[in-house]
Amino acid sequence: MWLNASCLLEFHIPVPTPFLLKLRPRSGRQQWIAREEYILSPSAPVNEFTDNFGNLCQRLVAPAGNFSVRTSAYVETADSSDTAPNAPFVEVQQLPDDVLPFLYPSRYCESDRFTEMAASLVRGYSSGYDQCTAIVDYVRNTIQYSPGAGQQIISASELNQLSSGVCRDMAHLGIACCRALSIPARMVVGYLEGLVPMDLHAWFEVYVGNRWYTLDPTQADMKGGRIAIAYGRDAADVAIFTQFGNPVELLNMKVIVEQKSRPNY
Repeated sequence: MWLNASCLLEFHIPVPTPFLLKLRPRSGRQQWIAREEYILSPSAPVNEFTDNFGNLCQRLVAPAGNFSVRTSAYVETADSSDTAPNAPFVEVQQLPDDVLPFLYPSRYCESDRFTEMAASLVRGYSSGYDQCTAIVDYVRNTIQYSPGAGQQIISASELNQLSSGVCRDMAHLGIACCRALSIPARMVVGYLEGLVPMDLHAWFEVYVGNRWYTLDPTQADMKGGRIAIAYGRDAADVAIFTQFGNPVELLNMKVIVEQKSRPNY
């Protein structure tokens, strides 16, 4: 399917403030960026680089006053995410080098605290993808999905003591449990067509059967086109904006994802 996804961020900046933005999706195996737009108002010099996880990052100093970032992307993506029942576990010694960082405990995914719990959740399941779906079922059935309710980032351990969380928090718990079984797992932030209420969304991917597969504890099925913007170990790596040194006020955030017809060039 073809999607047009846009994000508008409007800030009040008290003094010139350094920002790091991650708002540009990249073309890859599951998405093709046909056209995009990126507008800063007022304009500011930008330095773009690629971080250790392959994300396109923009560095800038936002001027004092009202400041906005408007992005849009016209993207071809699949109608739904691939599933792979019985996809096998990949032994650690066979993993690609760039996958290894997604095995370690991280700030919000304390996988070293979930060894016993994860083992109990997957007892009787085939090693690999089927274990991951058992973990997703646990998160979905145990934690109430409460979109818009979580302003403060919480870790997997903290969420496991609560009864509700946002998509980001639920992804943390799924990631921690998968890593506890030596299954690489990474956080993804991006757009999901049909999400209610519409917002930027977070899910996670697992590496089994020699490739990455999408899992989402907040969705009953894997239908809907997804556009990945950023990947990382947890929410600390995939923030769409980070300001340094000075508090700023986010006045407005608006996300739109619409199906579109195939473009004519």
